Amino acid sequence: MSNVQKVAVVTGAASGIGRGIAERFAEDGAKVVIADLDEPTAQEVASSIGENAVAVACNVTDEASVEAAVGLAVERFGRLDVMVNNAGILQISPVVETDVNDWDRMFNVNVRGMFLGCKAAAKRLIEQDEGGVIINAASGAGRHGVGMLSHYCATKACAISLTQSLALELAPHKIRVNAYAPGHIMTPMWDDIWEPYAQRVGKTVEEIKEIFLATIPWGRYGEPSDVAPGISWLCTDDAAYITGQTIGINGGEWLH
Repeated sequence: MSNVQKVAVVTGAASGIGRGIAERFAEDGAKVVIADLDEPTAQEVASSIGENAVAVACNVTDEASVEAAVGLAVERFGRLDVMVNNAGILQISPVVETDVNDWDRMFNVNVRGMFLGCKAAAKRLIEQDEGGVIINAASGAGRHGVGMLSHYCATKACAISLTQSLALELAPHKIRVNAYAPGHIMTPMWDDIWEPYAQRVGKTVEEIKEIFLATIPWGRYGEPSDVAPGISWLCTDDAAYITGQTIGINGGEWLH
């Protein structure tokens, strides 16, 4: 069964992978709440989608804000079927230079924000008593370490573990919990990564891009449109027996 008539909340949906997921959901017939800290851009995305989308300012580190996003889905569209906890941040920083405030911010957005999204969605889905789907944003960096990304890698390992635990806990309610682990997907976030990473390792941005590209067997960087179809499928009834899994979407870059 497709996602027609389902209702989804996607955090971090104003750009990048989140936007791609929201747009794919809408194409598949779902109604979508575009939840993002950048409300003006979220409004633009919702307007571009049309009547099946609504935007809301959402700070994923704030419980009331996350609950309001879920509440808007119910208020506007009558229910909740899918929660995609996509919002996240990344920072290049050697461990000896990582300020504790940067460490805390990384965990606040990537882990606390995901936990709050899972909690708010689970409460609503349990109340509805009709099952549902929660999808979390992990990363290949949650499965293996990457230098100068220790705090980011740690948050994504948390995402994988949280997904597995909640899949077991929520299974009696027929709520499936999975995660996606994208590889090098070209989004605006990378614009803030190339230069500082290149400077740290003493190479040019173009050299870094070539080095990373060489690790991808598929031979090209990914796009949000490469990720979104898989996420949409995970939310359909065709994936009804899949829970607790972290699905790599990376052109073969990581095979575990």
